[in-house]
Amino acid sequence: MAKKVDDQGRGRSQAVHRALKRAILDQALSPGSKLPEDSIGERLGVSRTLVREALVRLSEEGLVDLRPNKGATVARPTLEEGRNLFLTRMALERLVVETLAGKLTKEQIDILAAHIAAEDAEKEHATSIRLAGEFHTMLAQMTNNASLIRYVNELVARSSLILALYGRPHSSDCAVSEHQELLDSLIAGKAEDASKLMAHHLDSITTRALLPREDDRNIKDVLTAYAAAEGLA
Repeated sequence: MAKKVDDQGRGRSQAVHRALKRAILDQALSPGSKLPEDSIGERLGVSRTLVREALVRLSEEGLVDLRPNKGATVARPTLEEGRNLFLTRMALERLVVETLAGKLTKEQIDILAAHIAAEDAEKEHATSIRLAGEFHTMLAQMTNNASLIRYVNELVARSSLILALYGRPHSSDCAVSEHQELLDSLIAGKAEDASKLMAHHLDSITTRALLPREDDRNIKDVLTAYAAAEGLA
């Protein structure tokens, strides 16, 4: 019985983490937004302890800033941090495509092709950023390299904050076409071409910059849909 209660607690903790992370990556919670534990707990129907656990985990992933006596806020990286982040991503993701070139299974190719089709059909800018990031994490997952998967996942998540703050609006067709070119090169086993395409793809992202925008929406209103999606109150 105790184990069942523990499992339920872990499940709710993970659900809170997923709800908050999704809200951040969808840009429903903008960089710099305050994350009050009481408001979040009330909206999600969980204790402040579970909220705090989720915020600590998100802090470890680079998505939340925790400051003593000041509470939590969605991380707000600087442009310089963004440039350094994409340089690191470029090195790691070139390794990803070099590892996968000519080695994708038919099932993996079908999964990636379906995801690119979903990107192509998406018209919402914030969601398109999240889907674009997921394409990169899917590639990393397919390497079966635990360290590579972990670091790419963390960098891609933090990249979404960079794009939310500084990303210049652009046609989703551009990103989708670049992803399709990457997939074609991987299928053909052209490691060098895939590596160059990945470098160009990530380099182009770092050149898009706008001033950050303010956001004064109520956090309870923002989290309503995410609470429902995770089966929380």
